[in-house]
Amino acid sequence: MDLKRREITLLKLTPIKIREYRKLEDFPYKILHVTVTKEASRYYVSVCVEKEIPSLSFEGRKIVGIDLGVKDLVITSDGIKYKALENIKKFERKIKGYNKMLSRSEKRSKNREKIKIKLERVYQKMRNARKYYTHYITSQIVKENDIIVCEKLKVQEMIMKGTRSLSRRIASSCLGEILRQLKYKTEWNNKRLYQVDTYYPSSQLCNHCGARNEEVKNLNIREYECKECGWLLDRDINASINLLTEGINYYLKELEQN
Repeated sequence: MDLKRREITLLKLTPIKIREYRKLEDFPYKILHVTVTKEASRYYVSVCVEKEIPSLSFEGRKIVGIDLGVKDLVITSDGIKYKALENIKKFERKIKGYNKMLSRSEKRSKNREKIKIKLERVYQKMRNARKYYTHYITSQIVKENDIIVCEKLKVQEMIMKGTRSLSRRIASSCLGEILRQLKYKTEWNNKRLYQVDTYYPSSQLCNHCGARNEEVKNLNIREYECKECGWLLDRDINASINLLTEGINYYLKELEQN
């Protein structure tokens, strides 16, 4: 691979011009294997390399609890909310339109093939938008915190049990992918990720006095007042603070064992 000339040489092929994903001037890594894929009438080369990751010391200075949702993808105990992508609906409308055009087009016609390519490109743009946004969120959280606490989510079970509309939104929100990225990014940076039990009632417990309110099982309740202490609670921020508290307990137990 020659990044100065923007070329890659594959087996039995002459050098091919490339537009690389990362703007590197040099390529000092050991190449393990190369994969060529075709997507939306375009070719992509994925290069798997071997790279040494420097060992980092664990500091444990900053801890954050995060609650995962649908309207807001990630809600932190610091009060930060990462909203769901707004342009996904735009892509979904285009997909619906192209599918209608595809169903009306004549089979094996040139026009049908053009519509297929346009449809594939919209799907590709939607995947890339989700990929970029989830990496942005997870990288920022891992960079700013040493210990991250979240729930163990059974995403497939949530999709199966939810209403049609809710299941579609859960599937679109990439919650499983966010968790996957948090796991490997915390490992790479020698940080901690604690996952609290799925059935821990983080939304129902008041983070101020600990009183439990089972009425909050209703997802339509976004804010409520604690019946015991009168504390006004935002459902999602309250959940993330409770997860933070539980994560501190996990960390203290780990210190005692060591």
